[in-house]
Amino acid sequence: MRIGILLSERSGSDALRTLTDDLHRTADEGFVSAWMSHIFGVDALTALAVAGSQVPEIELGTAVVPTYPRHPGALAQQARTTALAVGPDRLSLGIGLSHRVVIENMFGYGFERPARHMREYLSILGPLLERQPVSFTGETLTGNLELGIPDEGRIPVLLAAMGTRMLQLAGRRADGTVLWMTGPATIREHIAPTITAAATDAGGPPARIVCALPVLVTDDADAARERAARTFATYGTLPSYRAMMDREGAAGPADLAIIGTEDQVAARVREVFDAGATEFVASVFAGGAEAQRTRALLAGLLG
Repeated sequence: MRIGILLSERSGSDALRTLTDDLHRTADEGFVSAWMSHIFGVDALTALAVAGSQVPEIELGTAVVPTYPRHPGALAQQARTTALAVGPDRLSLGIGLSHRVVIENMFGYGFERPARHMREYLSILGPLLERQPVSFTGETLTGNLELGIPDEGRIPVLLAAMGTRMLQLAGRRADGTVLWMTGPATIREHIAPTITAAATDAGGPPARIVCALPVLVTDDADAARERAARTFATYGTLPSYRAMMDREGAAGPADLAIIGTEDQVAARVREVFDAGATEFVASVFAGGAEAQRTRALLAGLLG
């Protein structure tokens, strides 16, 4: 099983140091990958370039970088520079639309026809990541440029895709999808069939399905569920995640969190893989002994 850790968002003057320490620990524990979200702390790609350059071998990923605030040419340049810093074939670039409340209310961009935006975005981003020049004029995006960055290996692109059109786009034009707040029933019945069919129709390799969920090994499941409900409450209010919860029959984020004893957590992680996920990324949402137990259990599943 390919299992990684979702690194917590960093802020403060010691953000890069603590991130590097956490990445060292994650690599030493034997996890396949470490992923970083891009919200309002340090820039995820910049932080991974700094920390990843000091911690060899472990795969790195963003989950995810919002597309609207960054021209695809600028993002391609930054991603290729990050890959150059950490070494070839280590970086996966997870990108996503973000949410209307963020893009319109915070950044001031329009959020109309998001699928069109992502199609045009990939038309510029894709060639530049493949070290090709691009000349593209769309309805909302234009790119006529070439990047002069040394060969840093291939950078896979994963879309945060949950709806049918976005999953089809991810299967046809990207390497797969990276999910959040999406449970095994939804992966089995909706995510995997849709993206797999699209990748097959496009004649490409099988799509990666990276599933990230909150995880905690504990003897007090009720308290952990209450903590998960508080910690992840915002995701229950965002339409794209709410739609996945409704498909799963989940009342809220706490119902999707993987919580319980070692045996219970291991069984639910295996259920995610059985549903069609190719990789699992754990967001360990407590510290202390429970975090140690959780990471030890997950590391043990790797063997």
